[in-house]
Amino acid sequence: MTLMKHHTLAAVAAAVLAAALAMPAGAQNVAVVNGKPIPKARLEALEAQVKAQSARTGQPIPPEMDKQLREEVIAREVFMQEAQRLGLEGKPEFAAKMELARQSVLIGELFEHYQKEHPITDEAAKAEYDRVVASQAPAAGAKEFKASHILVEKEDDAKAIIAKLKKGAKFDEIAKKQSKDPGSGAQGGDLGWANPAGYVPEFAEALKKLSKGQLTETPVKTQYGYHIIRLDDIRDAKAPEFPKFEDVKPQIVQQLQRQELGKYQKDLREKAKVE
Repeated sequence: MTLMKHHTLAAVAAAVLAAALAMPAGAQNVAVVNGKPIPKARLEALEAQVKAQSARTGQPIPPEMDKQLREEVIAREVFMQEAQRLGLEGKPEFAAKMELARQSVLIGELFEHYQKEHPITDEAAKAEYDRVVASQAPAAGAKEFKASHILVEKEDDAKAIIAKLKKGAKFDEIAKKQSKDPGSGAQGGDLGWANPAGYVPEFAEALKKLSKGQLTETPVKTQYGYHIIRLDDIRDAKAPEFPKFEDVKPQIVQQLQRQELGKYQKDLREKAKVE
């Protein structure tokens, strides 16, 4: 009994050891296509590319991506085997394309290495954010105008509307019924607060000549048609509202990375001796 038990345990141990030794080799392969194994490293490289792209764009990776990437590497192996069977690897065109691909990959590695060695600091990103915010501050004495308008196609129609308004007709009611500007028309002609520079020149010039509450005496012609403009209010210009730094930090970092990489590329090109 003791001897039989010893042999049984030895057999089990040998089977377990054999399975343990076989698992790493199998685990290194994603699949076997037509007898040729696909190394797991190939799938991992593709996964790294997808993750890097996701990090650059800020787009999340779908939960089913693992299965899709596995199918992708299998499909690539199938297609590659067929191309090899047809002898396409031996063509000169293939060699030329491979050289271009090699250059692209190597250059990509160079740029990625540079960015890793020269990361954008939080201080640099915050300084850029502050610079942009300061640059958007309005100039001293700048004004914003709150205006309303009614836009029509014909000058005679515009003149008729001005006559009605002078007799007491409601500006917002006419705007809702007759204005050809769908955005402001639905709001009774209200254009909100804006710097006159944001309007076409003819509109801006007419607006700046008005006093608060005043209506244009004659239609104002622009490329869009004929406008009846009313100046509702004037105020000192305010700086635009910006999102918080933390909300836009990734975009700022990406922008600074592109700028730094551009400088690096330019510097390498200028230092190169070209004959």
